[in-house]
Amino acid sequence: MPRITRAAAISLAAATLLTVTACSGGFSSESPTPITSESANKNPVTVLIGSSGDAETTSVKTAVAAWSAKSGIPAEVKVASDLTQQATQGFAGGKPDDLLYVSTDQFAGWAKNGSLEAYGDQLPNKSDFYPGLVSAFSYDGKFYCAPKDFSTLALVINTDMWSDAGLTDADVPTTWDQLEAVAKKLTKGKRVGLAFSPEIARVGVFMAQAGGGLLSADGKAQANAQPNVDALTYVQKLLKEGVAAFSSDLGAGWGGEAFGKKQAAMVIEGNWITGAMTSTYPSVKYTVAELPAGTQKGTLQFTNCWGIAADADNKAGALSLVEFLTTTEQQLTFAKDFGVMPSVKSAAEQYKTDNPTMVPFINGAEYAQNLPSMPGAADVLKDFNSQLTGLKSKDPKTILDSTQTNLQAIAG
Repeated sequence: MPRITRAAAISLAAATLLTVTACSGGFSSESPTPITSESANKNPVTVLIGSSGDAETTSVKTAVAAWSAKSGIPAEVKVASDLTQQATQGFAGGKPDDLLYVSTDQFAGWAKNGSLEAYGDQLPNKSDFYPGLVSAFSYDGKFYCAPKDFSTLALVINTDMWSDAGLTDADVPTTWDQLEAVAKKLTKGKRVGLAFSPEIARVGVFMAQAGGGLLSADGKAQANAQPNVDALTYVQKLLKEGVAAFSSDLGAGWGGEAFGKKQAAMVIEGNWITGAMTSTYPSVKYTVAELPAGTQKGTLQFTNCWGIAADADNKAGALSLVEFLTTTEQQLTFAKDFGVMPSVKSAAEQYKTDNPTMVPFINGAEYAQNLPSMPGAADVLKDFNSQLTGLKSKDPKTILDSTQTNLQAIAG
């Protein structure tokens, strides 16, 4: 696919600073008029991030420094020890950082209380973002902030255990029946065929595959809809048969640990597992496949956005920086530097070429669901997760009825 040079990308980003309203410094709700970098606010742009480690910190700082050198606008990257706390304090004090990582569980609350600027619809590459990611960062009909990258869930398979069980590439499951069958063949002694964490962020894939999900297409609560009952009933069957187990019941903190310790032959996990396998369990050989379908394909996605504070000192500068950070080339650089998946469709083919083992994860973007993220959703999901730990012995419909009541209170 066509690639542009980093210098060209920076030049383009710096030249496309968008309008700020004359009266307040915020973005105009009317048709914006582009402004030049010469007339833009030259106040420093501060960027607050929650980093996964040195690789991410270095990569973001390098990108921001390159944009700053070209645009002439000073910029500083701050690594938060507790991003939510530090961001909330900045918002409350009227002195927030201009640009910051915003997670889906914080997004709706900050959008609702006016902490974030709704700038997404002004991005020239708006149509390049995956629709599901745009939906994740839309509130009250407005696209607020650019998704910076994302992750999905897929099926991770221990290839040695797979071969030892007499399974071949032709046996990689594409349906629930096939998943159950291979899980039985892979279960041996204390090792289970399949493991995953006891939480909606893993079990929810089965709800999506059954044609369900906690919310309907129009955002209404549907936790106890029949597809969701079918999904939890299927998961319960696997647990009772002993061919699947929650990672916590295996003594593991998450699916990746259970997989790395060879407590499970398959796990449902996100693309972040590749880093853990390389650093902690380098001797374990594995492959990745898309999750099998129930009545349809389904997975979950997780993402953050580049939020611009409503009280930022330099909104135009922050927006120009976002435009650069979300270019195809820069997203591919981030993917190479610290393992994330690009949030723009234009980067997909090159990403697949560069990362062939990750193809199943990025393919999931076409059908991935978001978890509820409206104000109050975190408490509802926490309660749901606590009930899921007892799924093996509890009635799935009873669990979902309780969740429906809680979810209706915040979603309708």
